[in-house]
Amino acid sequence: MAGSTRTKKAGTNGDGRRRLVIVESPTKARKIAPYLGGDYVVESSRGHIRDLPRGAADVPAKYKGQPWARLGVDVDNDFEPLYVVSADKKSTVTELKSLLKDVDELYLATDPDREGEAIAWHLLEALKPKVPVRRMVFHEVTEQAIRAAADATRDLDPDLVDAQETRRILDRLYGYEVSPVLWKKVMPKLSAGRVQSVATRVIVQRERERMRFTSASYWDISATMDTGGSGDAAAPRSFPARLTAVDGARLATGRDFGPDGRLKEQSRDVRVLGEVDANRLAEALADREFRVSSVEEKPYTRRPYAPFMTSTLQQEAGRKLRFSSERTMRIAQRLYENGYITYMRTDSTTLSESALSASRSQATELYGSEYVADKPRQYTRKVKNAQEAHEAIRPAGEVFRTPGAVAGELETDEFRLYELIWQRTIASQMADAKGTTMSVKITGTAGSGEECVFSASGRTITFPGFLKAYVESVDAEAGGEADDKQSRLPRLERDQALTATELSPDSHATSPPARYSEPSLVSKLEELGIGRPSTYASIINTIQDRGYVWKKGSALVPSWVAFSVVGLMEQHFERLVDYDFTAAMEDELDRIAAGDEQRTAWLSRFYFGGEMGVDGSVGRQGGLKKLVGSGVEDIDAREINSIPMFTDGEGRQVYVRVGRYGPYLEREVDGQSQRANLPEDLPPDELTVEIAEKLFATPQEGRVLGTDPATGHEIVAKEGRFGPYVTEVLPEPEEPADGKKSKAKKGKPRTASLFKSMSVQDVTLDDALRLLSLPRVVGTDPDSGEEITAQNGRYGPYLKRGKDSRSLSTEEQIFEITVEEALKIYAEPKRRGRQAAAKPPLKELGDDPVSGKPIVVKDGRFGPYVTDGEYNASLRRSDSVDDLTQERAAELLAEKRAKGPAKKKSAPRKKAASGTKSKS
Repeated sequence: MAGSTRTKKAGTNGDGRRRLVIVESPTKARKIAPYLGGDYVVESSRGHIRDLPRGAADVPAKYKGQPWARLGVDVDNDFEPLYVVSADKKSTVTELKSLLKDVDELYLATDPDREGEAIAWHLLEALKPKVPVRRMVFHEVTEQAIRAAADATRDLDPDLVDAQETRRILDRLYGYEVSPVLWKKVMPKLSAGRVQSVATRVIVQRERERMRFTSASYWDISATMDTGGSGDAAAPRSFPARLTAVDGARLATGRDFGPDGRLKEQSRDVRVLGEVDANRLAEALADREFRVSSVEEKPYTRRPYAPFMTSTLQQEAGRKLRFSSERTMRIAQRLYENGYITYMRTDSTTLSESALSASRSQATELYGSEYVADKPRQYTRKVKNAQEAHEAIRPAGEVFRTPGAVAGELETDEFRLYELIWQRTIASQMADAKGTTMSVKITGTAGSGEECVFSASGRTITFPGFLKAYVESVDAEAGGEADDKQSRLPRLERDQALTATELSPDSHATSPPARYSEPSLVSKLEELGIGRPSTYASIINTIQDRGYVWKKGSALVPSWVAFSVVGLMEQHFERLVDYDFTAAMEDELDRIAAGDEQRTAWLSRFYFGGEMGVDGSVGRQGGLKKLVGSGVEDIDAREINSIPMFTDGEGRQVYVRVGRYGPYLEREVDGQSQRANLPEDLPPDELTVEIAEKLFATPQEGRVLGTDPATGHEIVAKEGRFGPYVTEVLPEPEEPADGKKSKAKKGKPRTASLFKSMSVQDVTLDDALRLLSLPRVVGTDPDSGEEITAQNGRYGPYLKRGKDSRSLSTEEQIFEITVEEALKIYAEPKRRGRQAAAKPPLKELGDDPVSGKPIVVKDGRFGPYVTDGEYNASLRRSDSVDDLTQERAAELLAEKRAKGPAKKKSAPRKKAASGTKSKS
């Protein structure tokens, strides 16, 4: 506990009553305490204090024999949940109870959403206060907002609590009933989730589309047209155009082809121009006269973008700042708790009257009254499951602080996100951007007699309006074009003569649909109405942590395990991953939040079956319990884990099989199974027949390179799960003469990873023997007497002297560097980073708020981790050492603490956590 926070400032109510205010975070507690009076004690719960048991060890002894204890939910008694206070929160609860003894009233000031309402309810249940309890709600951490919230408290909203608790119970039932099926039929330790499984399916579906995709090619002609007059920046003399029709037939473009590489049904009348015809026409059009056949000019208007809500903030921060969704929300949380922005988990795009006034006055001051809309703008949403419960994300306060005014107070990432929010909010109240668009058709007759039509288009912005403050980023892979992009055309008139100064035949090929990035996945989930924007960051993080998805650059790539899991769900639990069903379930959960549906009755129909939801829903099919419990043994695990890819040159079917130790290729050759390892970093859609043959050419037992003359052992090169390597094949221990089984253990073979410049197919015996000779002794440090070695490691080539490691720039240096050159490297200052030695730490982050001990980042055997000397917590895939903050490190350590200390052989068995079986 950070200790209670009190001030000597006069109370807001002035009634002399003492109040305990509980918020979730210490940061928020420290921030709001000065705004309240000396009659207020402000303390934090540090997030959730209770939850369903994570495992059997968390279940209190008196419930362990119950048949529902595994679930943590008594499904036969109104779905009553069993909540336990986590081990690291027991002292928090004790201290909060102690503080309650000295106050007259309790204010629960947790976040203003369903989850915050549920945390408040859990506090109420755990603390069991004997004083009056009020709910204090605010959407920004400013003095005016905090004092107003303290003066306008309300009762706890049971409908909001029910809605959140229903989601928690539903997710527990879904995960605990479906996940064991995945363990049995696919692989141990996998998990299923109501939203995570559907999100994984979205990504797998896109990869399937890419795998089925057949590229189509087509040609056209690009031209540079010249008016022959004088030009300037506003009206250039020449401009680009492209051939779009020949003899009245429109030429095919990418959008005319389907994913199978063939023309779509509605595009059967278009002409596909080939290379021969494109070259012939280009020659036949040379030196021919062209005339403008049509000019169409239209006014152009672009309205401002709506202020940010959670999902659009994640998308734009991903595109513009390259932030992951988790990173965006983490930074936004800090900005909110420190009073810079309003609450960051919201589905609303509306602005309060004071925010509208602040935006408009600041836009007027910075850009002039002509750049401000005639009247305040409010934005309504047309997205499934929209909730207008909160205000949009905007700068906090009655008067917005400009980015320049806060620059000295914020870290770099915080400043960049604040600036983005400020710009978007100001721009939302500015005037429309205006301009003109022009479409031009140019006709010429080729020497061969064909009439050829070229098209050109331009856009000129005459008044930038809101674009002067903010331009939204676009997805270039999806063909987006920035709103402020201009392409000017000269002033053209019908029948005006033109000449073509350049005619170039161009080849084009259609591209598969782009993989999802985090921003585009968030957009897709929102479009489908799946999940809630406040959960998207954790969903994306979860599917990566579970190994269902990995990143290639910014693209989200599904693993082969994800293919098996999604295939199983689609074939046997189709409704659980159906997009419309999942979205409809969100609507039903919203009815509980609105008080139009009773939670226990809804859960009963979902779990045991009953009339609920749309036709074919889980309830109407007999409920989740029946759906998962029937027919599981009939699921063919081999079929589920076999993904047919293609046939090889001899017509043999090639499969990807998902095994317990990873994916591999398999086909049948002459009645025998032939297998090959699959590299983990090969995206599914990039697995071709050619690559498969290359992998099959390296059998699983390895490519024999020859015999080590020194040992007589066979040397082989193999493809492993973690990359290619070479190893030696050791002989089996000799059997004793008496025929008894030998107790002699087989030795451990020497093994070495290939250099990045090597491959299993090309590596030679000499290469392998050099690799297996590592580490190489370079020499001895004359000062310390320590041996210096050169080695090939996880992060590349490096030197090692005792515990001090230094990276080398090239792999060849391992074999060539001299002791004198090595000593020069050690004489230089040590470079920080992931190639640094174990000591000193990679980064120092200040003291942990719980233990009070310094937090450092270290590089461990399995990657970087944070530690305060008591607990170690690995960094997530979305975390980086350079960007890691003290707050984020404290979060990771808090999560680790919640799981309890690592078990030691000498440690006595821990007592079960205390718990209560609760019903709202």
